[in-house]
Amino acid sequence: MSDTHANAPAGSGQSIPVSPNNPCPFLRGLVAGGYVDGHTVPLPKLTGTIEAATGEKGLRERIAGMQIYFVALFANGLNPLRALKSWWSGADLDELRNGPLDKHGVGSRILTVDGQVDESEIARLATFGKDYADPNDGSTERGLNARQITAFMDANFARGKGHRRRIDRFMMNAEFPVLLKIMGKGEGDDRYLSVAEVRTLFVERKFPARITARLAAGPVPPSRLVKLAKGVAGTAIALVLLLGLAITQFPDSLRAFLAAMPGPIAQLSQLLPPPLPDLPAVKTARWLDQNWSLEDRHWFHHVSQGTKTFPVPYAWFVALEQPRLYLFSRPGLLSDSDYLERFGFIPSPKTVHTDQATLQHYGYAEPARASASTKSATGKWPVENTDGLPVGFARLTGASHPVTGVPQPDLIGLTCAACHSGSIRYKGTSIRFDGGPAMVNLLNLEKATGLSIAYTLIFPSRFNRFATRVLGPNAGEADRAQLKRGLTDAGAFVKAQATTLTNLYDRVHQQDTEEGYGRLDALNRIGNQVFYTDLVASGVSAPEANLHVRDAPVSFPPIWTVPWFWWAQYDASIEQPLIRNAGEALGVSALINLSPDNAPGALFRSSVDIENLASIEAMLRGPDPFKQSPPEFGGLKSPKWPADVFADDPAWKIDATRVAKGRTIYAEICAECHLGPVNDPLFDKQFPDKSFWTSPQLKKDGDGPVLDEVQKGVGGMGTDPGQAHVLMLRTVELPGFLDIDPARDLGKSWGCTGIPTFSTGVPFALALMDVVDKAAQKWMEDKHLSDQQKQELWRSRRNCPNPGNARETHYRARPLNGVWATAPYLHNGSVPSLYWMLKPAAERPKQFCMGLRDFDPQQVGFRVEAGEKPACRHGETLFSATNSDGTPMPGNSNLGHSLEGTPGPGKPGVIGRLLSDDERYELIEYLKTL
Repeated sequence: MSDTHANAPAGSGQSIPVSPNNPCPFLRGLVAGGYVDGHTVPLPKLTGTIEAATGEKGLRERIAGMQIYFVALFANGLNPLRALKSWWSGADLDELRNGPLDKHGVGSRILTVDGQVDESEIARLATFGKDYADPNDGSTERGLNARQITAFMDANFARGKGHRRRIDRFMMNAEFPVLLKIMGKGEGDDRYLSVAEVRTLFVERKFPARITARLAAGPVPPSRLVKLAKGVAGTAIALVLLLGLAITQFPDSLRAFLAAMPGPIAQLSQLLPPPLPDLPAVKTARWLDQNWSLEDRHWFHHVSQGTKTFPVPYAWFVALEQPRLYLFSRPGLLSDSDYLERFGFIPSPKTVHTDQATLQHYGYAEPARASASTKSATGKWPVENTDGLPVGFARLTGASHPVTGVPQPDLIGLTCAACHSGSIRYKGTSIRFDGGPAMVNLLNLEKATGLSIAYTLIFPSRFNRFATRVLGPNAGEADRAQLKRGLTDAGAFVKAQATTLTNLYDRVHQQDTEEGYGRLDALNRIGNQVFYTDLVASGVSAPEANLHVRDAPVSFPPIWTVPWFWWAQYDASIEQPLIRNAGEALGVSALINLSPDNAPGALFRSSVDIENLASIEAMLRGPDPFKQSPPEFGGLKSPKWPADVFADDPAWKIDATRVAKGRTIYAEICAECHLGPVNDPLFDKQFPDKSFWTSPQLKKDGDGPVLDEVQKGVGGMGTDPGQAHVLMLRTVELPGFLDIDPARDLGKSWGCTGIPTFSTGVPFALALMDVVDKAAQKWMEDKHLSDQQKQELWRSRRNCPNPGNARETHYRARPLNGVWATAPYLHNGSVPSLYWMLKPAAERPKQFCMGLRDFDPQQVGFRVEAGEKPACRHGETLFSATNSDGTPMPGNSNLGHSLEGTPGPGKPGVIGRLLSDDERYELIEYLKTL
């Protein structure tokens, strides 16, 4: 058949060649008869022609036309872009092959791919019908009524198994049922489609005389009202198509557009998934050797600390789909590792007891060694990662709800490793290390999870797939209905959380400071969780005043060496390690009972796993460093500069001459606060009076040496005070039945002194210390631990506040081992690299982008050029020290800790002299070796 279409008068009887790429018999007849062009036909022309062929009049004709319009709109393809083209210019009738109307063997198969007619298939069609009396002349002929046509289509669909698409059955209704409507004879149940006329249409591409007469008469011109209605309908269709196109193909652009709109329109942007960076290709991965065995690492990565971070059970989480909308394809699972990596998480194998090739794929290539830690007495070790979730995702099994006492299904939460496992990327290589600051975006993960739940509830097809994954394909309607009720409850919880935050912003007229990649306002989040969300979840009315905007985000601190520090947190606020760890677990949504109305003695019962937290601490701590020769920290060691990984790249080579000069600069400028390095014998020999291992700050307690870190007042350091002020200035209102009295409780249990009594507005720090203490004590009570067992868990340090913070808020200085791996710098992650950290504070970049960025081994961190205007790539987050109007952004100051002159009165934030550029790089070179 020719693919050219010579013009001929409509109905002249001169058959025009039809392209074999037009598989629709009725459209082929229209083209062959000259009623429409064989190439591009405007939709109004096509619709009007077929309307005339139906013989319907008035409203019924217009309804038929609208049905035809929608079929024609998507005849060339279901993609919104293609549909928009059809709406604008028309349907391309010679490009219908392989489109929705081409059913690829699932249809009648009368027409072959080259446009020829298979007579055997027409004969097959006839077998589904019966003989009917022609209402025109009384003769008998073979035909099919609506029921018989349905049986024919069912048989076609059945024999097409293996080739079927979800759209095929819908499109079947646009072929023979439409032919019955247009070409059928008789009325009602006796209306039938003549097999002989079908054959003529397929073989000769000709219509019966009655249809030809209708086509010759043409459509009845619509009234003005109909024209107006069609115009409105066409515009609405175009808008729907554009919206569908934007939602499915360009959700990030639509989200940005909506977010820039005023008022309620901007809120619509929250219904679209958050933008995520494209995942960079990883050619090779490498976990650095830090004194842990493979088993140690994998256990740390996936052991539960008793948290339910996500609002659905484990089995539901791994069954949810990603919050993306596609027209005719399915999104991947929310739990797909490749997807979660886009939030900054590190991929992890299902087990480390596997072949070497798999281990190397995930970066495990360090030499094997015996475990450096003690296995859990409960037999929970080792843990497996059954669904291949990234580092930091943990499965909580065997928990009972502390409020109701009801046994819980397996739950899913984040563990320590989610925020304290670091990685850097460089030219396709991923370097990974334990205990470092993670580059994750937890807020976007929260949003994506909430939207995934919402989309599953809104779209029936999604819920059906979700229910099949959770319950299996043979689950009954009652089970599916119960599942939907549970998911609806989870969705309501997420919505209530979002509404609560919106009300908070409206009440205090302040928004959160964006956390973005690599930062989290952990303290304010813990306060909101424990003193509002947990109270509400326990059935207690919580004062809204207990909520606080998240305006003090910080970089995730490195945790190597931390067990040997007297004070944890950037602001030196927590002494007791178990309290520090259990408080973190409550902050990432461990369950806790804060209601007096449940079983007697259940108050403060929680899902926090104290034993696992103690095991994690023991793994991090390792043996007494003074029992090693020479003294050194064991447990988790800080990562070494990976020059060996990039042996052929000069940017990673250590310059020994620069290191020697940098060591002297370190002794002059850094050792006063950060003390001597913990791992440089040459420094100890050259500067014995500054050696870390003989420092008066290193004291003894019942558990061995403890570093009483140097603490500096926030005002003198000139750094952002936001994080220090959270525990210093924030207060909470507590219901009386909790009986929280820090002066009494901490004084009685720990001998703490100097704590005042508060009748109202208890300082957040003291209230949290007391609640976490009671939760830990309750766990030990429920386990019926002896005093000796309790002592082994608590060890020697007390749960008392830092007396120095009662006078002035402080930040503490830690040793700089592994500092090269902890960018961005300062406690709030406001300085992109060591290079800028050693520049005068006023010269530091006010803005830079964060996400899945490459590491720069020269600036050591994330490279930013002087005067560079940041242009964040897709999905990256912008750190900014200022608002758009130039005013300071709460929590984001990048000032202080500045090397620019002689420290002294009237020079807040100045800590040392100005360095030359050579000295700056010499000190950086030395810091790489620590």
